[in-house]
Formats: sequence, structure tokens, C-alpha cells
Amino acid sequence: MASSGLVSILNTFSGGGLTNYSIFAMGVSPYITAQIIVQLLQMDIVPRFVEWGKQGEVGRRKLNQVTRYLTVVLAFFQSIGITAGFNTLSSLNLVSHPSATTYITIGMILTGGSMLTTWMGDMITDRGIGNGISMIIFAGIIARIPVGLQQLYQQYFVGVATEDLWKPILFAIALAIVILIIVTWVTWVQQAERRVPIQYTRRVAGAPDSSYLPLKVNVAGVIPVIFASSFISTPQTILMAFANNHSEDTWYQVLNNVFNMQTPVGATLYTLLIIMFTYFYAFVQVNPEKLSENLQKQGSYIPGVWPGHETQSYISRLLMRLSTVGSLFLGIVALIPLIASNVWHLSESIGLGGTSLLIVVGVAIETIRQIRGLMMKRQYVGFIQDSRPTE
Repeated sequence: MASSGLVSILNTFSGGGLTNYSIFAMGVSPYITAQIIVQLLQMDIVPRFVEWGKQGEVGRRKLNQVTRYLTVVLAFFQSIGITAGFNTLSSLNLVSHPSATTYITIGMILTGGSMLTTWMGDMITDRGIGNGISMIIFAGIIARIPVGLQQLYQQYFVGVATEDLWKPILFAIALAIVILIIVTWVTWVQQAERRVPIQYTRRVAGAPDSSYLPLKVNVAGVIPVIFASSFISTPQTILMAFANNHSEDTWYQVLNNVFNMQTPVGATLYTLLIIMFTYFYAFVQVNPEKLSENLQKQGSYIPGVWPGHETQSYISRLLMRLSTVGSLFLGIVALIPLIASNVWHLSESIGLGGTSLLIVVGVAIETIRQIRGLMMKRQYVGFIQDSRPTE
């Protein structure tokens, strides 16, 4: 089970805390899973959630409260499942005296650590720059880069004869070139956008006659990758609790193969989840109905498109086409390292490198954009203050 990618995924979301099995071993993974569930329930499944989703800031607070309560439940059961699963591995021997009281105590401690991490992410979102949860994951990935480089060095350079040293050197150079190419491609696609022209029916003094609505090619950003990684790790966590007594059963082996990212079936499921969440989250980020209403309220329209329902349909069709490109892009970047890892028997860190790379580049671009916006706002405020007449 350790080779299924679960350890690497959860270690990414915990900022490396799972390696040492610290208080923050669970990280923000339960919160992300709770977000997925709550957002899926808003799709005409739970009427109250749908109603809250239309209530603006008040409804958002109610949904956030439900998400936090669900995070507590998921974190508790997930921490017990991981602890029991790791304890079945004879090489780890995580719990020296396993009992129900011990598992419950460990579950409460890890749940507290997960909720503290989630609270820190919320504080970063409210008072910092960008999405706090993404920033925590970003910091965890960056902090693990030196450890990953050390593991690659020990795996490919230590113990190699001098006459064969050119092989790992060529591998390192090729890996660096591939990473540079992928980073450039990811950065280009993440910043690419479709500009929808906008015309105004009401003239305002000093305002332009026309503008444009920027829609990113990858509207959903890196959220689908984070959601898919968290979603596929949850069944693996549950399976770990049954590894000791049911590892030889057919149902266990089938499910373990399906949710194993190192197998073709698991890698395919992971890619399909990314594609599905890309379409889903694109319509969460850009609601065509609300966007159409806002354009009407502002006295603006898309040239050649009637306001109202036709504008909503036009935006929906455009989002579908953009999400097709964005989902294929995310799926390819996440899948290529997994395929390379299986073909050339590389380490798990390289296999999940596509996921980490997407998160790092996406969060870095969004953070730079937030900083530029704040700096521009500060310049405007300073200009207004300086232009006031002195008494």
C-alpha cells in the first residue's frame, strides 16, 4: 500500500508532516475532501445547500461552517485509518501498544493538528495574499525539494562506479531540461486567456466605450489537481484499515488496484478525476447565470449576443470549450510523470512531480498576480492622498 502513492500524496498536503508523523501529519487533506463533498452537494442534491449558495456572503459563511464540521469528522476517521494501516506494516511498527483508546487518542491529536492547519489557511486567505490552503501546500512542496534532491542523489549517484558516472549525469541533465520545458509550458498555459469583448449601452464620463471579459484557458487553476489527489487518497486510507485481515481477499485487491496511482487503472482514474473536477470547478469559479445578470445590471453586453439567457448559454459553451483544453492540459502534465515513473521504475517523488509542479507554478503565478494588484492599489491610494490640497 505504501507504493500506491498515498504516502506521497498525503505527505504533500501535510507539508512533509506525514514523514515524521507529527501533529500536522494529516495537513489540509481532510479539509479539501470536505470542500469537495460540500460543493458536490450544492449541485441540486441538498436544497438547503443550494439556497445557501445563492445567499452571498451569509450563505458562504454557513457553507464554510458545515465544511469545517465535516472536516473534523473526516480528519478523525482518516487519521485512525492511516494509523491502523501503517501499524499493519511490520517495518514501521507505528503503535507499540495498539488498542481502541490509543487509536482514538491519536485520532483526536491528529484531528486537532489538521484543524489548526486549516485555521492557519483561513487566516492567510482573510489577511494574507491568495488562497491560504494552496499557500500551505505550496510551502510544503518547496520545503521538501532539498530532501527530494538528496533522495535522487543517493538513488542514482551513490555507489556508482566512476566509469559509469556519465549515466546518472546524463539523466540529471535530461531531467532538468524536461522540468524546464514543462515549467515553461505550464506557465504559458496558466496565463493564457480568452478575451470576450464587452460593449456598454450607458456612457459614463471618462469610461471607455468597450472593454473585454478575460477568461483563462485553464479557468479552474490547480484546484482540480488538488481535489483529485485528495479524492483518490480517501479510499486508500479506508483500505489501509483492512490491510491486516483482508489483504488476500479479491475485493481488497481489486479496490487496491483501482485506487493505486502506480497502476494503469489508478493513473487513468486519477486523470479522469482531474478532467471531471476541471469542468465542475470552472462553472463554480465563473457562474454563467450570475455573470449574465451582472452584465445586464452594468448595462453591458457581448456584441452579437442577446442579453439574458442567450448570454448565459454563450458563456456556458465558451467555458465548456476552455475547460476541454484546460482539463487535457492538467491531465497530461499530471499523467506524464506517472507513466515515466512506471516505465523507467523511477521513485514516487518523480511520479507525483507533475502534480507538485502544477501546484507550485499555479500558486506562484496567482501570488504574483495578487502582489501586483496590491501594489497597484497602494500606488493609486498614495496618488489620491498626495493630490489632496493642503490647508
